[in-house]
Amino acid sequence: MDLNSAAIRDADPATDCVWMAEASAESTALWTHKSRITLFLSAMRHHRELLRETGFTVHYTELTDAETTLAKLLVRDIKALSPKKLVCIEPGEWRITQMLETVSEETAVPLEIRIDDHFYCTRNDFAQHAEGRKQLRMEFFYRELRRRENVLMDGSGPAGGAWNFDKDNRRSFDKNGPGVPPAPPSFAPDAITREVIALVNKRFPDHPGQLEHFDWAVTREDALTALDDFIAHRLPLFGDYQDAMWTNEPFLYHSLLSPAMNLKLLNPREVVDAAETAWQQDPERYPINAVEGFIRQILGWREYVRGIYWHFMPEYLHRNTLQATHDLPDFYWTGDTDMVCLKDAIGQTLDYGYAHHIQRLMVTGLYALLYGVDPKQVHEWYLAVYVDAVEWVELPNTLGMSQFGDGGVMASKPYVATGKYIQRMSNYCADCRFNPAHATGEDACPFTTLYWDFLQRHQDRLKINQRMTMQLRNLDRKKPEELAAIRNQAKLLRQKE
Repeated sequence: MDLNSAAIRDADPATDCVWMAEASAESTALWTHKSRITLFLSAMRHHRELLRETGFTVHYTELTDAETTLAKLLVRDIKALSPKKLVCIEPGEWRITQMLETVSEETAVPLEIRIDDHFYCTRNDFAQHAEGRKQLRMEFFYRELRRRENVLMDGSGPAGGAWNFDKDNRRSFDKNGPGVPPAPPSFAPDAITREVIALVNKRFPDHPGQLEHFDWAVTREDALTALDDFIAHRLPLFGDYQDAMWTNEPFLYHSLLSPAMNLKLLNPREVVDAAETAWQQDPERYPINAVEGFIRQILGWREYVRGIYWHFMPEYLHRNTLQATHDLPDFYWTGDTDMVCLKDAIGQTLDYGYAHHIQRLMVTGLYALLYGVDPKQVHEWYLAVYVDAVEWVELPNTLGMSQFGDGGVMASKPYVATGKYIQRMSNYCADCRFNPAHATGEDACPFTTLYWDFLQRHQDRLKINQRMTMQLRNLDRKKPEELAAIRNQAKLLRQKE
């Protein structure tokens, strides 16, 4: 939502009309979190007002009680407005692209889809990177972009002498916890957002989540404030504690900028530039591990997952390499579970529409993977509940990285661990009735039980993966009767859900 968007960059306000619509089906096709609906609608309405102030005519349809789709609204308005051409930037979902092409064909109005320059890497750039490669790995892609964009470079080599400092970014808090991390800025809802909140509460009363805490940036001005605040107050310790978790601390040192970038309120280039400039001006305050770790999430992962999405869609959506078939447990929608880590991560998700990447990968995602949930169901949950979820970024991260549903395209191995990983990176286990060291018995941690069950169920497939060798060796050390007890306990766990 940028006035410099390629879709309107050469538009003439005297003759061109901007079309925007709020379609109920975009919120009801999946049981979408109230905060996600509110964020999208409020940002759209604020952008509408900005466009009108700039002189554009905006044909805007607000949400009504009637169920409708974007396609129906677009066809209706094409008939009313008789445009000579439709112009847009690349959508964030394959489904929307198909819809636009279908509408264009049915109405005989030409469609021009322009490259979305809110990314460093075009779809064609990624296709050229992928051509001829037997395996795609983010690390090599990331290095190419670093060189091309001259980001964190020292001549022809990486600044600081290494391409990434991931090994330095795995600290957990001591028993005293994080203290009082700098709170991110809060953007009190203005009149437009308050109107949207009332609408969402009325129109979608039974949807997950609540709006008591809604204070996300919905304008570019607020997004820039959020960027400045992160750089000034939380970036210095982001690297050290980016993987750490702590009860009732949903934000810690994270940027919370992904919703603004995905809504085009921020350009990733200005976010990366701000972090790099901070390091250049004050390397003692902004250590290289923090700045590189943050930049890698944007210039590396964000660009890479978009490339994966468009390179493999639409069949990618249906991949299920591990043939997982179980339904997503009901507590993912309520947070009603005795497992403290899941209760906390899901609880904050319902409160804010947010959880940071380790909570998603190694708590909610890990449990679903070990449990054996159909990866498409996991994908649909993530797409529904997180405010920064747009399919191009959410699907590869969930189905691929988290659930290993793509068989290793996104990740070189399944990210699986016992409850001891969660114990090491958080304080969740301190007040939990389950013991992460136990796989069987009344106090057995479900993560630990399901971890050993997962290795047993997929042992033949995992044997060919060298990165799983050590974990499978540990499995081989267990006695047959212990393995049988674990299988039985895992079976009972699934029967309870």
